[in-house]
Amino acid sequence: MSKTVIIGAGPYGLSVAANFRRQGIPFRIFGRPMDSWISHMPKGMLLKSDGFASNIDDPEQEFTLGKFCAERGIPYSDSGIPVSLDTFAAYGLAFRDRMVPELEDKKVVSIQQSPDGFVVELETGETVRTSRVVLAVGITHFEHVPPCLANLPAEFLSHSARHAEVEPFRGRGVIVIGAGASALDLAGLLREAGADVQLVSRRKELKFHSKGNKPASWLQKLRRPPSGLGPGWKTRFFADWPMVFHYLPEALRLECVRRALGPSGGALIRDKVMGRVPLHLGFTPQKAQIQDGRVSLSLVAEDGTERTITAEHVIAATGYKVDVERLQFMSPDTRSKIKNLNGAPILSSTFESSVPGLYFVGIAAANSFGPVMRFAFGARFAARTVTKAVAKSLAPDSVALAGRNPVTTTK
Repeated sequence: MSKTVIIGAGPYGLSVAANFRRQGIPFRIFGRPMDSWISHMPKGMLLKSDGFASNIDDPEQEFTLGKFCAERGIPYSDSGIPVSLDTFAAYGLAFRDRMVPELEDKKVVSIQQSPDGFVVELETGETVRTSRVVLAVGITHFEHVPPCLANLPAEFLSHSARHAEVEPFRGRGVIVIGAGASALDLAGLLREAGADVQLVSRRKELKFHSKGNKPASWLQKLRRPPSGLGPGWKTRFFADWPMVFHYLPEALRLECVRRALGPSGGALIRDKVMGRVPLHLGFTPQKAQIQDGRVSLSLVAEDGTERTITAEHVIAATGYKVDVERLQFMSPDTRSKIKNLNGAPILSSTFESSVPGLYFVGIAAANSFGPVMRFAFGARFAARTVTKAVAKSLAPDSVALAGRNPVTTTK
């Protein structure tokens, strides 16, 4: 019986595993390393996060993104030099090799409760009995598509998470819906690839991060202090005090998560979109239908203005909405016992759900700990909080608290 199973091998899963390993906590970890970044984001995109805010966490900070870039000869700065998707994905794989060699590239197909914890079944047919499960499943289970598009056949509609490659759209007409980094990156990259792309957003103005060519003065830093989520006192609070956020009134937390850190693009994507991609700003999709082998998309503005545009394909870059019911690998009985609010699990101060021994980290924890859980920067807080809680719950003789040596887990 394994004491703990970690499911997911992105920044959050790897961070939890690295912290467990340092504390000598026995575990097994399953998942495809950096899958969301490698398979579900467009090649060529740049991260919005600064370099210092893009570290995967290990307790001694032995292998930061900066150290990885120095080893590989990749230009790096804590701020000012954008981090490419390729660099971040390669860093994650190198982190796996160095800090979490226990990772098993296997898919979990079932989780069921048992009298002494959980039974986890793998795609190989192996079953693992465990006392606790840490779910770090990332974003791909929670793709959100507006209901007005749901009637479109799959060949005419897809979510942005399905497009690591944009080359297949060369010469085709594409409508991208959204105003966040995924939408703007895709629109710019699709245009570069030779697609006839249009962008639709209900927002009347697109927002982009500033290039930050000049270091901020002390007065600017006082007015808008830097943080792992960008400058400003509000973002500083979200980035550095997630535990305080956890104890805010529920309604306030939900409103903050809904409104804070709204959609925006990276600084360098601006020039690939503005003046180059046709924009339909201030319009919301109302109806989509197929006419003569193309999608006819009806749009409406706040003032009632209507517009119809057509294309061969629609990409919904409309984000992610957490809903535990979409975690189909968990048994219906287990899912029914998870107390949730608007689909997201309600978590304790240690990231534990209402099902004892079942923890959620990453985007699924945003309603409980704030917008920082949507970014890699939140992995440190989540990993260290869960590690502390699990270490405390284990019998003293089951944790090698002294050890820097890795623990050999029971297979």
